[in-house]
Amino acid sequence: MANSASGDSVVDRVVRLIAAFPEGSAALQLSELADRAGLPLTTAHRLARQLAGHGLLELGNGGSVRLGLRLWELVNRNSPTLALRQAAMPFMEDIQQVLNQNVNLAVLDGWDALFVERLSRRGSVANRAKVAGRMPVHLSSAGLALMAHQPAPVQAAYLRGFEDPAGRLRPADVRVLLADTSRQGFAELAGVVDPDTWGIAVPVRDGRKRTVAALGVVVPLQEVRLQALVPALQTAARGIGRRLGDTRGAASFRSTEEM
Repeated sequence: MANSASGDSVVDRVVRLIAAFPEGSAALQLSELADRAGLPLTTAHRLARQLAGHGLLELGNGGSVRLGLRLWELVNRNSPTLALRQAAMPFMEDIQQVLNQNVNLAVLDGWDALFVERLSRRGSVANRAKVAGRMPVHLSSAGLALMAHQPAPVQAAYLRGFEDPAGRLRPADVRVLLADTSRQGFAELAGVVDPDTWGIAVPVRDGRKRTVAALGVVVPLQEVRLQALVPALQTAARGIGRRLGDTRGAASFRSTEEM
């Protein structure tokens, strides 16, 4: 694969170009996209035209560029989270029907919770979790539920590299949160991201008892009923796990210990 003068491969530059689109942006001017990707304008223009030829980008009037439908199609058709989302959706809908609040599904990617599905309704409380959005493990009940049920070496590696830019938590604080989550079987974070909300999440295990996801809800702080919420989430998580079983779809997930 040919390299640029800086040593970047074509693949490196393509990934930088696609990843340069900010969340929620419908289109960017090519000059802005090149600047965000750290590429010369001529290089960005050439790559954008080539990608547009495959439908991965779309070129508009006036030099605008947007992500192409072909990219969305390929990602959704072959996503490793497809089996998980299909297994989880009926249970997430049931939970939302009862609570009338946000329900989310996340997987562990590095030291982040990556949200792969979210259901919400008008009138539900604020929820920072967005589909394809990330939150650090220590700022998400889903992240804590995921990390607390990873093998000890994975947790140790996470704690060794733990950083909280806001300075609110130390590794020892997070160790206590993980231990509490593991002991009680669910994670809870009250008023951490939004002062008026409470996040609660439980692990989802596949047919081989690996924790492959976390199922969570975000509810008003004053309406938390752990005695009712947690059993409902755990029952739904077991149902999702049964649907995943030990099938090829479930096997497409890699637990952190396998990475």
